[in-house]
Amino acid sequence: MILVTGATGRVGRHAVAGLLEAGAEVRALARDPEAATLPDGAEVVRGDLSRPETLDAALAGVEAVFLVWPTLSADHAAPAVAGAIAERARHIVYLSARGVSPQAEAQGGILGSHALLERLIEESGVEWTFLRPGGFAANTLMWAPQIRQSGVVRWVHGAASRPLIHERDIAAVGVRALTGPGHAGARYELTGPQTLTQIEQVSLIGEAVGRPVRWEEMAPEAALQAMVEQGLPASAARGILDAHAALVTAPEPVTGTVERITGAPATPFRQWAADHAADFR
Repeated sequence: MILVTGATGRVGRHAVAGLLEAGAEVRALARDPEAATLPDGAEVVRGDLSRPETLDAALAGVEAVFLVWPTLSADHAAPAVAGAIAERARHIVYLSARGVSPQAEAQGGILGSHALLERLIEESGVEWTFLRPGGFAANTLMWAPQIRQSGVVRWVHGAASRPLIHERDIAAVGVRALTGPGHAGARYELTGPQTLTQIEQVSLIGEAVGRPVRWEEMAPEAALQAMVEQGLPASAARGILDAHAALVTAPEPVTGTVERITGAPATPFRQWAADHAADFR
């Protein structure tokens, strides 16, 4: 029995489907099981990672866990959750992030949250595999309202380059790590197959939806103000903008890990855009 947390999210949903296809018994954790629309064959159990006392039923009889963590919002519960999983499971595959280091925990933020979870999992004594993807292709869905409304994306650092990864590929590596030998203690850096600028990403989304989509550069100060107005702390917003600025001169490099682990090439962004075209129309 393999437990998938974050099972109704983008990566978790693919992990559930992939594990079922691999013949595994799958239990999916959801705060609202009645609203979860998951493939037939998955057992859906109510639970909330921010409330460790709700996890007993989900963890009963579990041998392994695909752990998607609600970054930052549940960090207060991380020690208790990591301990509870380690008491029952023999292997955790944790969806972390590229760029995590031991120093990141002290620095806080999103990478700090991932560093915290990695440390707790390592200290728990359970076998582990860390998935460290770079930029998610799905993050470009933030542009969907602008594209639907005007066909113009106003954002910052259009020349920032990343090999964005399809969420299905992240899940596929996790499925291999959970169902095959030789993955304990591995830290897998995962990317898509091609580095593209944000301007190129926007153009490929336009290709997928069948109409031109144009990039319009925004000043960093205006982007910062917009992010703060949307509720993001100023320090977090600055961190995101600084990271994008760094990708202009030092693009995120491509790794071949997806193909090495799964035997199939990583999915190009063009295909991701085609898969999600309805979200942008």
